[in-house]
Amino acid sequence: MTKTVLITGSSTGLGNTAAKKFAYEGWNVVATMRKPDQRLAEENPERIFVTALDVTKPATIEAAIAAGVDRFGRIDAVVNNAGVSILSIFEATPMNVIRGIFETNVFGVMNVIQAIAPYFREQGGGTIVNITSNVGFVSNPLLTVYVATKHAIEGLSESLSYELESQNISVKLVEPGAMRTTNFTSNTMAAAQAVSIPQPYKPYFDHMMNSMMNYPFDSADENEVADQIYTAACDPSARLRYLAGPDAEETAKLRWSHSEEKYMATMRDLLGQTAWQNRQG
Repeated sequence: MTKTVLITGSSTGLGNTAAKKFAYEGWNVVATMRKPDQRLAEENPERIFVTALDVTKPATIEAAIAAGVDRFGRIDAVVNNAGVSILSIFEATPMNVIRGIFETNVFGVMNVIQAIAPYFREQGGGTIVNITSNVGFVSNPLLTVYVATKHAIEGLSESLSYELESQNISVKLVEPGAMRTTNFTSNTMAAAQAVSIPQPYKPYFDHMMNSMMNYPFDSADENEVADQIYTAACDPSARLRYLAGPDAEETAKLRWSHSEEKYMATMRDLLGQTAWQNRQG
């Protein structure tokens, strides 16, 4: 029987690549986005169905699930990919901007899960794949709000993996590193223009931005990440986490294989924090 996956945030970037990956592997794909772009469906009309879904609007989630079931008969997996980010100094980030990011990255994921869980339960099972980031288990400056949302989804997913297991529903976490080949980074940079940098922070902000651009680990490739999403969706085991990208692998090793002191000291070096402190000294 052909399986079907519903993917949020499929208009561009990782969601778009993942939709093509699942279709290539023989799955039916309900590719969802806020503003439907039928060009994705035109590439594989038999396998890909594009429909509207805004994770902040529960009615659109219910409608997309119903449309997907109507088109393909059932849904076997959901990939929570939609997300937004911002580079900013937390002190100066307006609370309405912070809430907006949480609405998409955290409450949006919760909205989708609450909509699909009853369907999966009544169907007899299903798989939920949540896309987080390596900053879901490590942290970067200037991405404070985004980091907070990804830490939230990490905790949510682990707790839910136990809870939903009782209903034969699997929860998976895919943790990519930076993906410089997608437009996510450029969108993050563009969002930063809306938040001013307080003058006392400006030298620090510029220094850390330069350090981030010269991060020593190779970044993730979106095709590699899409492969991991597919692997997670197909894996019947109780495995929760799937790292994606060399930087995610290296930071995971650093986070979980060393003492807290070693981890913090090394991260401060890698991020440029130590260099900043030395400049000030």
